[in-house]
Amino acid sequence: MPAAPSSPNASQATHVLALDQSTSATKALLFTRHGRLLDKESREHKQHYPQAGWVEHDAEEIWQNTLATLRAVITRLGDHGLSLADLACLSLTNQRETIVLFDRVTGKPLHHALVWQDRRGDALCASHIAAGREPLVLQKTGLKIDGYFSGSKLQWLAQNKPDLRAKLADGSALIGTIDAYLVYRLTQGRVFATDSTNASRTLLFDLTTLKWDADLCDLWEVPLKALPEVRDSSARFGETTLDDALTKPLPIVGVIGDSQAALFAQRCYQPGAAKVTFGTGSSILLNIGAKPRFSTRGVVTTLAWVHAGVPTYAFEGIIISSAATLTWLRDQLGVIREMSEIEKLARELPDNGGVYLVPAFSGLGLPHWQPAARAAIVGLSSHSDRRHVIRAGLESISYQVRDALDAMRADAGVPLVGLHGDGGATTNAFLMQFTADLAGAELRVATMSDCSPLGAALAGLLGLGIFKSLDEIAAVPRGDVVYHPSMPASQSSEYYAGWQRAVRQILPVA
Repeated sequence: MPAAPSSPNASQATHVLALDQSTSATKALLFTRHGRLLDKESREHKQHYPQAGWVEHDAEEIWQNTLATLRAVITRLGDHGLSLADLACLSLTNQRETIVLFDRVTGKPLHHALVWQDRRGDALCASHIAAGREPLVLQKTGLKIDGYFSGSKLQWLAQNKPDLRAKLADGSALIGTIDAYLVYRLTQGRVFATDSTNASRTLLFDLTTLKWDADLCDLWEVPLKALPEVRDSSARFGETTLDDALTKPLPIVGVIGDSQAALFAQRCYQPGAAKVTFGTGSSILLNIGAKPRFSTRGVVTTLAWVHAGVPTYAFEGIIISSAATLTWLRDQLGVIREMSEIEKLARELPDNGGVYLVPAFSGLGLPHWQPAARAAIVGLSSHSDRRHVIRAGLESISYQVRDALDAMRADAGVPLVGLHGDGGATTNAFLMQFTADLAGAELRVATMSDCSPLGAALAGLLGLGIFKSLDEIAAVPRGDVVYHPSMPASQSSEYYAGWQRAVRQILPVA
């Protein structure tokens, strides 16, 4: 592909091409250094469900979508008066915990990627917990032993796919989260590296030493030699020609997991600043500063980012089914045809009618951590109609955010100094207001829905030295929509008590 023609008014190379590889799609985006979105191209990929509780992606399809979207945006540079010379770098953000095994020589995947939603490792996790291994894992990784994370997925492959185990043993197969896999393909095998935020989600990485841990690798039957080098989130990750489509290579700078990238884009650089990403699942991240803290309430500790070798840590509350619940209402239950219907139908009701949807389709995360829990709609009466079910699905997102925030605030050691929202579901004003009411806090929602790729782009600009500091990034003007709590506290408490009763009905009996 030839380069777009140079503009006579070409600016300094401070524009960023960003790749956002998410659970449902792959997007290429073009940003100015101040975070203005100029262009975007997206391709969805197929979701594979081989059996109940299993979720897979075709990593080769994701790679082809990566090339297609990035090339499409490149061909339109001229429409914005830009050329390749105006691009400072390619930055990358990705769905976390999803794991790929791929060939060392060709880079091609050797098995479908096992997605973060995949629960096939639950039995392995249960056996490790029964053996008393969870305290050691928590101390090193900040994470619970849970099938959500990558370790048990890898152990399942090792135990059930002898051909893959042999390839890992002889060094012909490599292991990577989606970022490492795509960096390998983008650099044609020259760079095999991940960033610290993605590494910290695998159950194989020590939060304190910032290194892969040999004992953890033994626990999950993962050869240490099959894992990528770990670099800072703002580091360089080689360069790419998009499989020889560019006339000059583009440096890859700034790689960071999607939830942490959103935290970075929201400028949550101060301890006590938090954000909620309203995506397929939701991740609530709370900046806790330069030293890791560990929770007694099931909150996981993770890396927010590492820059210039200095780590910033965060508490994370994980919601397994967030906007995915709304997709289920449309695709599986068929109570809506378009997502745009949801807010209107929810507002037609004066209240929820006592109906609650607990979306434990793949278990419940924080603070329950019950993989065996299953979804239910409770409180139905002859008065209930589809609007109650729709509203219950929408409200379930806010209730889970409240669950997570309560647990995090209790153990953080720092006061909540700000709550920010991002992600596709933030366009639903009912959901945002209900979240502010349930949380009892002002919620600042980014007008930029693509916060994760923006965060990767800002990390790339920081790594290149175009931004000199976090303070300089924080000073960049931004637009937010602000939701203030408006519901009487007694009413929000009543709603939340109903949610807690509904959750107790679906938790497994001890």
